[in-house]
Order: sequence, then structure tokens, then C-alpha cells
Amino acid sequence: MHLTIGELAQRAGVGVETIRFYERKGLIAQPVRPATGFRAYPQDVLARLGFVHEAKQLGFTLKEIRDLLRLRDSPEADAAAVRGRAAAKLAQIEDRIIRLQRMRVTLQDLLSQCPGSGELNNCSIVKALSVSTTQPDGGRVHSTKKAFPMKTIDLMIQGMHCDGCAKTIEALLTTELGVKAATVSYGSGSARVLFDPASIDIPRLVKAVERAGYRVTEPR
Repeated sequence: MHLTIGELAQRAGVGVETIRFYERKGLIAQPVRPATGFRAYPQDVLARLGFVHEAKQLGFTLKEIRDLLRLRDSPEADAAAVRGRAAAKLAQIEDRIIRLQRMRVTLQDLLSQCPGSGELNNCSIVKALSVSTTQPDGGRVHSTKKAFPMKTIDLMIQGMHCDGCAKTIEALLTTELGVKAATVSYGSGSARVLFDPASIDIPRLVKAVERAGYRVTEPR
């Protein structure tokens, strides 16, 4: 049994324009329009739309979902490749939670110091925001953060059993803020990482690998 786009949208709980958008993004295939009548979608598109919905709920971007679907459709893909992407997404979410918690504490402090009435120049919130954006002479603040050249490090890793394990670690490392590139080799049991030392340090790189269940034995 095939479905029209309207029937598909109704059964999937999405709008017709959402389906067309997913087609443009390559998440679902657009059926060929017959000489007469409407395009007909096979039943398995419903399951594909459900996959997209669940992946979005977990925080995956459309590009990441497209990659997951390609793995799902590939007979050569293994679970390690999907695990790597899920572990990388978890790391992103954990980092986001930490940043949100810091923002929450900062805002709580500012609110506790704000008098809540009176002139704006006495407001602690306005003062804090102004300090972060302007100099006393009205000029813009220039970052005093020292610029460091990129660094490359080799991490010797234990616990890899196949190329899929290498892909898992590679996916985790490349999602870390400050990592510009990462190449992981199952054959040599190592990862070569190009990173910005002003944004990330070696212990954090090691933790990114350990989060996936592997062990770094020798950073060099």
C-alpha cells in the first residue's frame, strides 16, 4: 500500500511542508510523479520519518541524522560507527549542560545584586553587561587572551578491536571544542589530534577517549 503526501503527513504527525523539506535535505526520497495522479510514498517512509523524529529529540542535527540514515541503510556499516556518533552527541550535550549551569549561576548572582527599582545606572545587570562590552573610554574591549599556535599530539590507545572502534574515537574527538582534526588508526592503536591549546588541553582530550570506554596509555 502506498500513501499520498497528505496521508503520509497525517500518519506521521507532521506537516506536508515538513516532508518536502526533508526531501530537499536528502532525509527521505521523493517518489517519481506518475503521468497522471499524485506521487505515492511506500509504507517504509513512515518508519524513516519516525527515525528522523526520534533522532531530533535526542539533539542530532539534520546533517547528523542524514549520516545516521546512510549508516542505517548501508549493509557494510556496523554498530560501532553509530555508537561513535551517539557518544559524540552525548559529549556535546554534557558540555552544553555545563555551559548552561554556569550561565544559570551568573544570572542568579546578577539578579540577587540588582535592586529591582531605581535608575538603570544602579542596576548590577546593566553594569555587568557594560563591563564586558566597553572600555571606560567607550571603546570596544579587545580580547587579552593569548593566541597559541596549533599543536599536534599522538595518543596511544588500548581497547580498540576493529576499525569501527577507531571511527568511534575519531567522531568523539572531532566534536570537542578546539579540536581541528583527528585521525585514529586501529592498526597502530593511536590517534593523531590537531588542536588549539587555548581552547582544549590534553587531559580533556584523554577524557574524550575514555568516555567511549577506551584507555589512553601514552600521550606524546
